[in-house]
Amino acid sequence: MTSPRYALVVDDHPVNRVLASRLLGKAGWTVAQAEDGAQALAWLEQNEADLVLLDISMPNLSGQEVCRRVRAAGLGGANIRLIAYTAHAMPEEREQFLACGFDSILVKPISRNSLTIALAALGLGDVMEASSS
Repeated sequence: MTSPRYALVVDDHPVNRVLASRLLGKAGWTVAQAEDGAQALAWLEQNEADLVLLDISMPNLSGQEVCRRVRAAGLGGANIRLIAYTAHAMPEEREQFLACGFDSILVKPISRNSLTIALAALGLGDVMEASSS
């Protein structure tokens, strides 16, 4: 049996937040949600997470700025994985996201399959796979 996994889904659009949260929840993850970068940073100051799905285009603090702050301050725990959760997928944008500290990129709209692939690439796929057996 695997240990519980904790995720934070950060997106200013409620439908995107709910979809990602439900996909992770059905796979056995414990999921928290934040609707903007400030809420995400506040949550990560108080909690550890294995995974953060972080929208890039949010008002006030972009996902890139949140990612930089999380990495600089060591928020969310030593093993945290940050995935850029975005509709922006041009090659130069991908390079910028990875350069600012993201571990991976997940292009919207997401599906169970695309999320499973992204998590497996980060070594977090065992929980998704175990739940589908």
